[in-house]
Amino acid sequence: MHSAKTDFQFVSPRPTVEVHLPDGRVVSGARGAPVGQFLALLEDDRTPPIVGAVVNGDLRELTYPVTMDSRVRPVTMGEADGMLIYRRSLTFLLDAAFEDLFPNEVLAIDHSVSSGGYFCQISNPRLVTQRNLARLEKHMRGLVKADLPFAKREAPLDEAIAYFESKGHDEKVRLLAHRQKAYLVLYRLGDHQDYHHGYMVPSTGYLKWFHLAVIDGGFTLQFPRRHKPTELLPLPDYPKLLATFRQYGQWLDRLGVANVGALDDVIQSGHIRELILASEALHEQNVSNIALKITSQREPVHLVLIAGPSSSGKTTFSKRLSVQLIAQGITPFALEMDNYFIDRDKTPLDADGKPDFESTRALDIARLTSDIRRLVAGERVHLPHYNFKTGKSHPGEEVQLQPGQIIIMEGIHGLNPELTIDIPSGQAFRIYVSCLTQLNLDRHNRISTTDTRLIRRIVRDARERGYTVQDTISRWESVRRGEKRYIFPFQENADVMFNSALAYELAALKPLAEPLLRQAPHGAPEFIEAKRLLTLLEWFRPLDSNLIPDNSILREFIGDSILKDFKLWPNKT
Repeated sequence: MHSAKTDFQFVSPRPTVEVHLPDGRVVSGARGAPVGQFLALLEDDRTPPIVGAVVNGDLRELTYPVTMDSRVRPVTMGEADGMLIYRRSLTFLLDAAFEDLFPNEVLAIDHSVSSGGYFCQISNPRLVTQRNLARLEKHMRGLVKADLPFAKREAPLDEAIAYFESKGHDEKVRLLAHRQKAYLVLYRLGDHQDYHHGYMVPSTGYLKWFHLAVIDGGFTLQFPRRHKPTELLPLPDYPKLLATFRQYGQWLDRLGVANVGALDDVIQSGHIRELILASEALHEQNVSNIALKITSQREPVHLVLIAGPSSSGKTTFSKRLSVQLIAQGITPFALEMDNYFIDRDKTPLDADGKPDFESTRALDIARLTSDIRRLVAGERVHLPHYNFKTGKSHPGEEVQLQPGQIIIMEGIHGLNPELTIDIPSGQAFRIYVSCLTQLNLDRHNRISTTDTRLIRRIVRDARERGYTVQDTISRWESVRRGEKRYIFPFQENADVMFNSALAYELAALKPLAEPLLRQAPHGAPEFIEAKRLLTLLEWFRPLDSNLIPDNSILREFIGDSILKDFKLWPNKT
């Protein structure tokens, strides 16, 4: 037994380390070299560009030094984490170039565009001209060609605050006043410094794919989508979505909570009750206005269709709208789209060979449109009922609408023209519901609407379905694919849009979501996403959820909604 010790001895570290790739190959290189140098052997024109790496289970920048033998997975622009790195770096490039050309103006990055891009505004709108954008883009491309490094360092918090005070970035100073850590990671490009919520590419040379396009009141910074990571998609018109974002942004400005730092100030000062009441009043006013639009249409509305992406609060919205319609003297009838699923064994398959429940072909569209047409005509209709346990469709209840009664139907395909092909255009009213977050960290660090919806869903899934955070995050990619195919392309078909975002909601979700996110084990595929969301929530002061009204849309996710058991009474025969 003692002789075995001769097989072990202290040695000096090797000058090289090994990187073990997912496909079994091993790359040897100098100890302490950046992980990007190891992965450079994988680069070719046939693969999406590599912009990051997962090293021993943690997401890292390509500049991360490899000091020991490691398991490494390249992160490309063809995946979510890689595209986040690319887009974040691109906004830093835009901001630095803008400051070079327009040092006395303010650039704000507001919200995303579904085709791949961010809508941006300038403090002086008169500067938004084709000529100025061409100058700005040319300067950005010059910086890309120069392949300048993004220098990174940890700055003491008071030094960072003093820097942003000197630049007049009041919203950054306000946010950093609530930061719990004693330091801030700053990136530098030339004389320009800023912090960004997440990792960056090593240098400007990575940022080859972008374009600046003038749009009403601002411009769009276009970038690729994951499925075509080196191409720019055509930029669609989205006037209704843009108007909805602007309305909410103007409302936040009037309240004085245009960013997270301002929200944290309100919570700290003890005035959060007033903000909650004002936020909920705005929701109620908007729901009421939509009900009035429905009842005041020139041609009587027989069908109200409600659609939107996952965790947008569609269920609570439809119930609150029903209450408002009842107050107008109209009793709606809730027709459940889910009851029109075809038998599970006949469900079409997706590209992975799994049932695609989000496809229109997973529904019996012919029967659905026929039933709607017959109900509107005043006929008795025997509705189907779908049993989710057995995956089979069975006969359901028999109903008949009363004169003047309106059908309300909520579902993923509500804005798809296939559903209303046999309904005269004036008789159907379409509503798009989504959490169109406008409250950003600051003028350069936006909060993704997708992140807000995912946090909502994590909290709800844990409470109602017993799902772990891993369960919810692992399903999220499939959910997002369905939204991009079946919801977002039709959002401008809506007659009105309802923004279900609440200015205070991430502060309320924080104490509920953080314990769940911390349960994601290191090394699990979902750990990186959980860690990223935890880092986002660090910027928010926590809010006691007991302050939230019992009819709030947020109650759909945190529980105890007074509307949970609210049901419209059907007219059974």
